[in-house]
Amino acid sequence: MLKLVILSAGMAGRACELTAEKTTIGRSDDNTFPIAEPSVSSHHCEVLLRGKDVVVRDLDSTNGTYIGPERVAPEKVLRPGEILRLGQVQMRLEAAAAAAPGKKHFDRTTIIPGGVKASELDYTHVGPGFDTKSAGFARKDNPVNRIFIVGGIIFGLVILALLLYIATMIKK
Repeated sequence: MLKLVILSAGMAGRACELTAEKTTIGRSDDNTFPIAEPSVSSHHCEVLLRGKDVVVRDLDSTNGTYIGPERVAPEKVLRPGEILRLGQVQMRLEAAAAAAPGKKHFDRTTIIPGGVKASELDYTHVGPGFDTKSAGFARKDNPVNRIFIVGGIIFGLVILALLLYIATMIKK
């Protein structure tokens, strides 16, 4: 199964499986794959499945359709792994891997009675660049909180001093 996966920030990960013979892409909602981005024309391009080929046809878009550095005019074959650019939106054609034989596919999440306790988690395989202290697992030191606490204590002491002063004035 082939699919187009958006790479551009803000929309990264959005995908469209190419199941029909013709997939239209553009800013308008009536497209098969609508992309709400100002640099994309309302009906920007169409992706056609012709046998084993994936063909991209530009629909006279304002900002052009590109495969890599080359402009699509009027149409060009798109291969898996290549980058398709519509205006400022980049996407990649990906071939979904077929499920490995013997590999189980799970429809639902298995419920663990009692849940999982933080002490049972193994953080030794969290991957490179993942710091458990900065990921919310350690107490965070926030200097702004410290300022508010000190300010609150000082304010409370001033109020207490004023109350004591008023109380001594009333007794006289």
